[in-house]
Amino acid sequence: MRLYFKQRFFSWFDSYDVYDEWGNTAFQVEGQPAWGHRLHILDAGGRHAGTVREVVFSIPRRFELFRNGGYVGSIRKELTLFRPRFFVDYNGWQVTGDVMEWAYSITDRDGRPVAEVSKELLNFTDTYTIDLRNPEDALDALMIVLAIDADKCARND
Repeated sequence: MRLYFKQRFFSWFDSYDVYDEWGNTAFQVEGQPAWGHRLHILDAGGRHAGTVREVVFSIPRRFELFRNGGYVGSIRKELTLFRPRFFVDYNGWQVTGDVMEWAYSITDRDGRPVAEVSKELLNFTDTYTIDLRNPEDALDALMIVLAIDADKCARND
């Protein structure tokens, strides 16, 4: 399964549209005014499916993940020299990126691929492609990509 995740050009807060490989809306992401990033994920039917929330004043920066209203885990960037790595305390997943932070691999605890994430260059807004092995992992992978993008944005501010 492939998802295309594109930030909206005109929005006051972080807002994204997520499409499947056939161009259908899979998710919508709405940013909410708050201290730190707070992103609400709606499914294709407009129902709340998940939330990514930055833990303010955490070092290193950490994001909490909520699914169906309940806390499921968090993600934080590990301190590394060259290749960025993120620690996910949910699903046993690990995230490793390239030096430029434009591509990421999400693997399970046994090292098997869960998703490949790549950022498209030469766009006015952040645009990502998420290639998933299992469609059931779409929401979890999306929450991780949103947290990584929010972390990058916070570091660039």
